[in-house]
Amino acid sequence: MNFIEGEVLVLNKPLGWTSFDLVKKIRIRLQQKLGVKKLKVGHAGTLDPLATGVMLVCTGKATKQIETYQAGVKEYIATIKLGETTPSFDLETKTDRLYPFEHITRESVDLALENFKGEIRQIPPEFSAVKINGKRAYKYARKGEEVEMRPKILVIDEIEVLDFNLPVLTLRIVCSKGTYIRALARDIGIELKSGGHLIALQRTRVGDYSLSDALSVEEFEKNTEILKQI
Repeated sequence: MNFIEGEVLVLNKPLGWTSFDLVKKIRIRLQQKLGVKKLKVGHAGTLDPLATGVMLVCTGKATKQIETYQAGVKEYIATIKLGETTPSFDLETKTDRLYPFEHITRESVDLALENFKGEIRQIPPEFSAVKINGKRAYKYARKGEEVEMRPKILVIDEIEVLDFNLPVLTLRIVCSKGTYIRALARDIGIELKSGGHLIALQRTRVGDYSLSDALSVEEFEKNTEILKQI
């Protein structure tokens, strides 16, 4: 493999790591093995620190194709806790409100999910990297400053229930670039006349690359099929 000329690595981002953490780890490892001081490395699609799963890491000239890879359809397994909300719509922040959830049935969930299929309008989370006046939205949110988040047009190709065990709901979601699954958890909670926030998220596919293709960081470092060719 020629990492300077350009390669695409399919990796499984660990829980708690930022996307930048993963890119930095791969860059340092490759620079050490190649004996170079500089190497272009980037990723095709951010994952939150509390999410795991498929990340495409591009090196060298392959970084020019990042936008193409980012445009690929994404698949996620999302675990949502109903009856509670948090300001970040996930576990980054503490619960701020409680809601009734005992009225929710499997049938009502199936009906609610029909409203999220196809083209939808989604308001991104305030705790996100969306730029507002040149500044990341989460920087305003962490200071308690309110900002206007403009809705985006997205496409949900598929959304189905994998497990229903109140107050926890697990979904498989296939969607377009730019979809915030945290915001989807918020909106599903509202649709069910309750609250909801994300408690686990795994990205299982990006375009043609699936979790079964992905290496862990440890596997990448130890994989002689890759590293012996450097």
